Amino acid sequence: MIDDVLGEVRQRMEKSAEVLQDDLMGIRTGRASPALVEKLLVEYYGTLTPLNQMASIAAPAPRLLVIRPWDVSALPDIERALLKSDLGLTPMNDGKLIRLNIPRLTEERRRELVRLVSRRVEEARVAIRNLRRDALQDLRDFEKEKMISEDDFFRGKDAVQDLTDEFIEKIDGIGKRKEAEVMEI
Repeated sequence: MIDDVLGEVRQRMEKSAEVLQDDLMGIRTGRASPALVEKLLVEYYGTLTPLNQMASIAAPAPRLLVIRPWDVSALPDIERALLKSDLGLTPMNDGKLIRLNIPRLTEERRRELVRLVSRRVEEARVAIRNLRRDALQDLRDFEKEKMISEDDFFRGKDAVQDLTDEFIEKIDGIGKRKEAEVMEI
């Protein structure tokens, strides 16, 4: 019983850490990275479609992204989505592809991005703590139904707390790396 709860909560905590990592990849650092725009949703024939499913995205230079759509008629839609996004980038459309110049980040923008990273990391911590709460509730329910003993409940509670501490530390590490990457000139 306890092992099942621990296994499930571990999987869900790992998923939370992965979601944070993917989310932080979309935050601009000053270097061109396809991850910056690949999850951008583009309205394409009335459907919101991720950009990476309708175009190839390359970074031929450290400060340049090139987006080459498979369907050239989608260029205006992609351009519109880029302008609406909070990336602050101006697309250059030459009729066949879109070029995005990644400007150097100002100190003020870097600090703003660090605050954004901190906010996302805190949201991930809250998600981890909510998973801990749910796991503890499951253990309490098992104890009330006499499926596990009180000692097993406390052992399970300690194991869930150890897992929580491990993943909070992992999430903090992900956040610190991203903050250092954003502040790097």
